[in-house]
Amino acid sequence: MQPLLASPLLIPLATAAMTALLWSRPVAQRVASVAGAAALSIATILLLLEVAGGPPLVGRMGNWPAPFGIVLVVDTFSAIMLAIAGLKALAVAVYILGSGRASRDRRGLHPLFHGLLFGVCGAFATGDLFNLYVWFEVMLIASFGLLVLDGTRDQVEGGIKYVALNLIGTSFFLIAVGLLYGLTGTLNLADLARTVPTVGNQGAVAAIGLLILVAFGAKAAVFPLFSWLPAAYHTASMPVAAIFAALLTKVGVYAIIRVFTLVFGYDTGFFGPMLTVVAMATMVTGVLGAAAHYDVRRILSFHIISQIGYMLVGVALMTPLALAGSILYIVHHIVVKANLFLIAGAIKREGGSFALGRLGGLWAAKPLLGLMFLIPALSLAGLPPLSGFWGKLAVIRAGLEAEAWLLAGVALIVGLLTLFSMVKIWNEAFWKPQPNPHPVIPLGRMARFGTYAPIAVLCVLTMTIGLWTEPFAALSVAAAEGLLDHDAYIAAVLGPVQAATLTETTP
Repeated sequence: MQPLLASPLLIPLATAAMTALLWSRPVAQRVASVAGAAALSIATILLLLEVAGGPPLVGRMGNWPAPFGIVLVVDTFSAIMLAIAGLKALAVAVYILGSGRASRDRRGLHPLFHGLLFGVCGAFATGDLFNLYVWFEVMLIASFGLLVLDGTRDQVEGGIKYVALNLIGTSFFLIAVGLLYGLTGTLNLADLARTVPTVGNQGAVAAIGLLILVAFGAKAAVFPLFSWLPAAYHTASMPVAAIFAALLTKVGVYAIIRVFTLVFGYDTGFFGPMLTVVAMATMVTGVLGAAAHYDVRRILSFHIISQIGYMLVGVALMTPLALAGSILYIVHHIVVKANLFLIAGAIKREGGSFALGRLGGLWAAKPLLGLMFLIPALSLAGLPPLSGFWGKLAVIRAGLEAEAWLLAGVALIVGLLTLFSMVKIWNEAFWKPQPNPHPVIPLGRMARFGTYAPIAVLCVLTMTIGLWTEPFAALSVAAAEGLLDHDAYIAAVLGPVQAATLTETTP
């Protein structure tokens, strides 16, 4: 197997082990954590450069041929997700230098953090459904440990809700995997793409598809399966909330896009309208929840739900423009949403609270922080020329071209309500006078660098995607074309000769 293909798994696994061995040395732990995150970021960028616009890169465990052995498959779409995961890992690892507590280091923050990255990267790179289930379990274990790291009552309560509801989704997924294997005799995604359309009992296939949609929908926090997210995310520490916001729900979205373009893409007449309704309901319920709350963490948590709806438009409409718009929007959202949670941590430190009623005066006290908030906030609302504008433009245009007028209208209205929520945070936290003066202990040089450097870099990246959109859009288009080109994926995994032989011998 190519070392570059295995590196997104080996690097976080090795870093998790190294930071666990350095348990009693917090400074060394943090250095190892940042170094491992930097190595992951570099490896995933190199992997993206290797596969961008070309055929998928395939690795076979033990040289067992697919579909009988375990395979790793990285195409343009999964390479994009791996690269953005590596970038977020590095940003959060640096942020921990400024906001981390020594008690978190001693409770396993760094091994759990890189264990989560191990599961996320495995989910993006796997080529079969059962191993996707395994990677989901790795993510669940690590994320629960991160969620309850501080041991507060709110965290434990939120963690129990998080685990309980995610286990229900995982159970649906495992049931669907068993039924699908019984029906087709395979769980390799490329082999499923070849065999599922030929199954005689398409009613059973549709039922299995619904089970998978429920399982992945719970992971992605779509309507009506999102209750675990606002119950849990606001209790986490801000570095943990940032990595959760960036990656956890996106793994669910990735799984929906991957499976429902590759395996069930032939049946868009059944799943397309259903996903359209889910996308609209997710947008509306999420943005209304954000509009109703006055706590920065809860507002941002509900906006995660709302923005997931935009990401589902591509797989709902199944057109090249819609898929490209969804992928571009995922990239934008991962950057912006994680940055907003990092900024929320800085707001808490400077203002003393997450509650908007207790905040104020931050623009006068910290104008640079106010500017760094405005960039991702306005991008989240979709204002030009920031990154969110182009993703929303592509998604809405795809809806109009497909004559999905209601979907396009809902996307526009939700964008306006998102702007309302961001303006609410701005007015309350930055613009109005400070109601309760809060003494702030000055940060040391390293802590100040750790807190603000990742925020500034992510703001620059948001501006770069907005002002220099062409390469990011071209990459999204290439990824969308790869998702729709099933033959190229099947041939890369099974091999053209073996794929032809299997097709001839299938009863």
